[in-house]
Parts: sequence; C-alpha cells; structure tokens
Amino acid sequence: MSGGNAGRAGNAVNVPRAWVELLRLPALFTVPGDALAGAAATGLRPNHRTLLAIGSSLCLYEAGMALNDWADRAEDAVERPERPLPSGRIAPPAALTAAAALTAAGLALASRAGRPSLAMAGALAGTVWAYDLGLKHTPAGPAAMAAARGLDVLLGATATAGPGRGPCARAAVPSAAALAAHTLAVTVVSRREAQGGSSAAPLAALATTTALARLVGAGGRGGQPRSTGGPGLGFAAATGRQDSGSAVATDRDGLRSAVANYRDGLRSAAATDRLGVRSAAVTDRDGLRSAAVTGRQALRGVLALAYVGTAAKPLFHAALNPSPPLTQRAVGGGIRAMIPLQAALAARAGAAGTALLTAALAPAARKFARKVSVT
Repeated sequence: MSGGNAGRAGNAVNVPRAWVELLRLPALFTVPGDALAGAAATGLRPNHRTLLAIGSSLCLYEAGMALNDWADRAEDAVERPERPLPSGRIAPPAALTAAAALTAAGLALASRAGRPSLAMAGALAGTVWAYDLGLKHTPAGPAAMAAARGLDVLLGATATAGPGRGPCARAAVPSAAALAAHTLAVTVVSRREAQGGSSAAPLAALATTTALARLVGAGGRGGQPRSTGGPGLGFAAATGRQDSGSAVATDRDGLRSAVANYRDGLRSAAATDRLGVRSAAVTDRDGLRSAAVTGRQALRGVLALAYVGTAAKPLFHAALNPSPPLTQRAVGGGIRAMIPLQAALAARAGAAGTALLTAALAPAARKFARKVSVT
C-alpha cells in the first residue's frame, strides 16, 4: 500500500513537469517578439490590441506544441521515448484536448482585437494544424512552419493597427518575411535532429543567418546634422558719415546723429541676439537628432551581433559534425535566436523601446532552456 501511494505521489509530482516538457515552455519567450516586431513595423505604439495579439499567439503556439507531440507519438516512441506521451506521463487524448482548447482560446483573444485580427489568427491556426497533422513530413513542411511565423508577425501588426487600417499592417510584411526566412532555415535543420547526418542544412541556415544579420544590422542613410550656419548678418550701422562737401556741422545735427546711431545699434544688437538664440536651438535640436540616429543604428548593430552569436556557433558545430546532439543544439540555438532577430527588426523600425523590451526576454529563454529542451 505504501509503495502504491508513493508511486501515485511521484506521478502527481511529475505531471506538471510533463506538461512543461510537452508545451516546451521555455520556447514561449520567443513568441511575444513576433507581435511586438509587427507592431513596431506599423509605426504605432503598442496598445491593448497588441497585448491581445500576444495572448493569442502564445495560445496558438502552445496548441501547436501539444498537437505536434500528439501527431508524432508513434514516431517519438521509437526515436524519443522519453517524451511525455510515449513515456506515458501524459495521455494522448489529454494532449489533443489541450491543443483544441488552446486553439479556441487563441481565436477568442484575437476576436477581441477586431475581425481582421481574427481572420489572421484563423489563418495562423489553420497553418499550425495543417503542419502538425499532414504537412510536417512533406517537402512543404518547412514552408508551412515559416508561413506560421510570418502570420504571427502580421497578427501583431493587424491587431495593433486595428480595423480599417490595412496599409499600416501591410508595412510589417518585410519583418514577417525576415522571421519566416529564419524559421524556414531552422525548420530544415530540425528535420534531421533525431538522425543527424547532413551538413548541407546547417550550412544553408548559417548563410541565411549571415544574410539576415546584414539586412537588419546595416545602418540607414540619413541622420546627418543639417547645416545650421545662420545667414550672414551685415549690419551697416549708421556712423554719422557726413558728406565731404559739408565741412561744418551744427552741434544739433551732431547730437541727432549720435542718438540715431545709438538707437540703431540697440536694434542691431537685439536682432543679433534673437538670431543667435535661434541658431543655437537649431544646432542643439539637430545634434540630438543625430545622436538619436546614431544610437538607433548602434542598437541595431548590437542586436544583429547578438542574433548571429546565438544562432551561428551551434550551426557551425552542426555543419562540422552533424550528429543528433549537435543538430538538436543548433535547432535550439536557432529558436532562441528568434528573440534578438525580433528585437533587431523592431529597432530597424525605429522602436528602440520595443526592441529593448523584446531583447530582455533572451536571458530568461536561455536560462530555462537549460532545464527544459525547446526541441
């Protein structure tokens, strides 16, 4: 009896851990940056609809995780028997129910942000379910996964812009394409993570990482301080010149001339002071603008380097030795590299605050990924 009770207690303790593994909770830190990058691309500040988009994205992402393991439970029983479903720690019907419930919750949150957001979330949910249930093991699998990540960015943009502001949302297409390209490269690598044996995919992903880093990290033109040199001020103050033909001037005329000279001098000095203040203000304003542009470019460069530093090293190791452990490590690095890439895209759109907020998620993702695998 005591042995049975201990076994049941052990299983009860392991249940939360099993769900953490099933849902790959550390990977959640890579999700909010999609919506934030999309919001930044619109040129609008994040708002309550952005938060709804983030909530929807988190639910749909976790729905995909649960559905993925449900669909792959037979394959995992052979290649990864320690996973929650093949190990018996979670029943397959429970995983499928969780996937359906999370999908419904994601759609409900998106609907609160407006019909365009619901439509985008519906497309995202459809892509997730199509990938897990049919496309994953076909040549179209990586493209479907890339499309899902791109749609997630567009969901954030659409929600932030709100109904009737389609042009703002369409401004996020380049950011969506960049994250989709990264996702495509990482997904191709992940197709061999259980078997290993190919250097081509890690090399291709390494090339994609390098190209994207150059794209998001390159400084834009502009930001040069405008010329602030004030107009040449030629003040011809009256000097009381007298015609050479007037040899003698009366005292009264001399006094009038002196008063006029004094008055004109005061006016000239006041005008010079006003123009000097204006010139100084323009110079200061342009200096601040130039410093802000330089700061944004520096932030983009730092985030691009962080992106490369997170993804490139494990990909390089996997290319040299495409064993399953190194390939899985490369996939994990590629997933975590989403965060600095999202942050760099936000900085590229001029949203430095959003970029810093997104980048702040990276340490937590790295910390928890050491405890629970994201692959």
